[in-house]
Amino acid sequence: MLRTLKYCRYLPEFGWQATVLTPNPRAYEKVDEGSLISIPKDVVVIRSAALDAKKHLGINGRYPRYLALPDRWVSWIFSAVPAGLRAIRNDKPDVLYSTFPIMSAAVIGLALRRLSGLPWVLDLRDPMSQEDYPRDPLVRRLWTSIERACMRRVSRVIFTAEATRRMYLERYKDLLTPEMCILISNGYDEEDFTDLQISTPGPVPAGRPIRLLHSGLIYPLERDPRPMLSAVGRLKKMGRLSAKRVQIVFRAPGAEDLYRNLLAERDIEDLIVLKPHIPYRQALQECADADGLLLFQAAEFDMQIPAKTYEYLRIGKPIFALTTHTGDTAALLRQMGGATIADIASEDEIYEGLSTFTQLVRAGTHPLPNQDRIRHYTRQAQAGQLAKVLHSLTPSSRSTESFEVLSGAK
Repeated sequence: MLRTLKYCRYLPEFGWQATVLTPNPRAYEKVDEGSLISIPKDVVVIRSAALDAKKHLGINGRYPRYLALPDRWVSWIFSAVPAGLRAIRNDKPDVLYSTFPIMSAAVIGLALRRLSGLPWVLDLRDPMSQEDYPRDPLVRRLWTSIERACMRRVSRVIFTAEATRRMYLERYKDLLTPEMCILISNGYDEEDFTDLQISTPGPVPAGRPIRLLHSGLIYPLERDPRPMLSAVGRLKKMGRLSAKRVQIVFRAPGAEDLYRNLLAERDIEDLIVLKPHIPYRQALQECADADGLLLFQAAEFDMQIPAKTYEYLRIGKPIFALTTHTGDTAALLRQMGGATIADIASEDEIYEGLSTFTQLVRAGTHPLPNQDRIRHYTRQAQAGQLAKVLHSLTPSSRSTESFEVLSGAK
C-alpha cells in the first residue's frame, strides 16, 4: 500500500498524475485512518464494490475455495473492470499500472489492457508464482496460468529485487526482454521521518531491559518464528536472557492465538509480548524508540526483501535479521551494514546470534546502518525511476501524462 501511495505523492514532480482504482473499504481487514489522511488531495480515488471471501462469505474464517479463486477479493473484478473502463473513457489515461501481490488486481489490469489497448505496467512486489507457491496445487496452477497471460500482454514489468528479475527473464525468455524488466526496489519516504524522535544508539542503561521490536506481520509459514522462539526459550533456561534484561515486542504480528500458544509452550510470555496494530506513524516512532529491530524472511522468499527493511535501515538502529545468508535480504543488509544475520531455520544459530546481539546492543558497540548508502532508496527517487518507465511508453509531445493505478486489498 505504501509503495503505491508514495508513487502517487511524488509522481507529479515528474509530470505524472494518478487516478487510483481500488476496492471499497469494507474489503480490507483494517483501515489505517492516518494513511487515508496522507492521500494527496489531487489524486482521484475510485472505490468499486468488493467483498473479502474470508470476512463476508465465511463461517469462522472458513469459506468454499471456489469463492476465493484467484484470491479472496475475486468479487472486485466484476465491479472494477467496468469502473476502469469508465475511467479510461472519461479521463483518457496514457498508461495502466497494476500492483501485485493481490492477484485480482493483475486480472483487472490484464482485462483493461485487452479492452483498451493502453500500455500496461505490472509492478511485482513479490513473484506471482514459484515452484511450491502458492501451496495449494489448484491455486498454483491458476496463478501460473494468469502469470503467463500477463507476461504475454504486459508492456513493462517492475521488480523489487534483482533475483526475481533474473528469474522472470529466464522463465519467460520467449515473452520478456531485459528492456521490459525494470528493477525499482522498495524504500522509505524521508518526510515520514522528519518529525520522529530518533535517539542516538548507545549503551543501554543498567537496570533497563533492552527493547527489541518486530513491527508488522510474521507469517507462520513464510516467516516461521518457531526456531527463534525455541532459541529464546533455551536462552531463558540457560540464564542468558531474562525479562529484566530483554523485552521483545511483536507488534501486530497476525496469528496471535497461535503465537500465544507457542509462547506459553516455551514459557517465554514474559520475554516476548504481542501487541495490537497501531497507525503507521506511531509504528515508525516505536521503531525509533527501540534498541534493536527484528526482521524475518524465510528461504523460499530469498528473491524478495521485506519493505520494512528500508525503514529499519533509515531509522539506524541495530538489526537482528532472521533470514538466509544467501538471499537478497542478506545481501542488502551486508551492503548497508548494521545487521547481525542468523539463519531463520537454525535454532542453534539464532541461540548464539541473539545472545551476542543483545550483549553488543547493551554495550552500545553493535555496528549501525550506513546512512549515506540508504539515501539511494528514497520514495522520491523511486518515483523518478517509475516516471522514466512511464515516459518510455508514451509520446513525448504531452507535458503532463496520467495513468491509472489498480491497487489491491493490501
